Amino acid sequence: MSEQKNKKEKVAQEIEKEAVEELQEVEQEMHTVPEETATEEEVTLTEDEKRLLELEEKLEAAEDRYLRLQADFENVKKRNIAERTANQKYRSQSIAEALLPALDGFQKALDTQSDSEQMEALLTGMKMVYGQIMTALEAEGVEAIPALGEQFDPNYHQAVMQDDDSTKESNEITMELQKGYKLKDRVIRPSMVKVNQ
Repeated sequence: MSEQKNKKEKVAQEIEKEAVEELQEVEQEMHTVPEETATEEEVTLTEDEKRLLELEEKLEAAEDRYLRLQADFENVKKRNIAERTANQKYRSQSIAEALLPALDGFQKALDTQSDSEQMEALLTGMKMVYGQIMTALEAEGVEAIPALGEQFDPNYHQAVMQDDDSTKESNEITMELQKGYKLKDRVIRPSMVKVNQ
């Protein structure tokens, strides 16, 4: 980027330098013109004035191009800073998305009931591992989206079923079918829910 900027600046400076040199030459010619008849002076001045106007237009065009290049460079610079900031803020999104199916599996396994002591011990170990994974994800800004008992919000929830329960409020979530997650302020996956009419 800096090489491109330097090249653009050099081109703009060269054009500006040429225009200034031509202006100086015209001014020198105007001062060194020998006195002749009035009509010849008028013709010479008009030609010199035309040349001066052309050079001024070239200089204006070069300055305009230079300012546009400078504005373009500033826009690219701002865009790169914004992209770097977003990449830094959401750097753990891909790993979180990859872990969601495993978290769903853990959740289903933890929801099972068992009378066996061995199964209870296994479930306790799974709860510990699940807790550690969730703690690591929460440290990166990943958190579960609250759903059950909440009002339906299309930004965070995906309604896949409707319920007709008169004891619940309208648009209240009555069941969470799949847990949703967000990373800071960005939804990774919306919650799949059943909503009361």
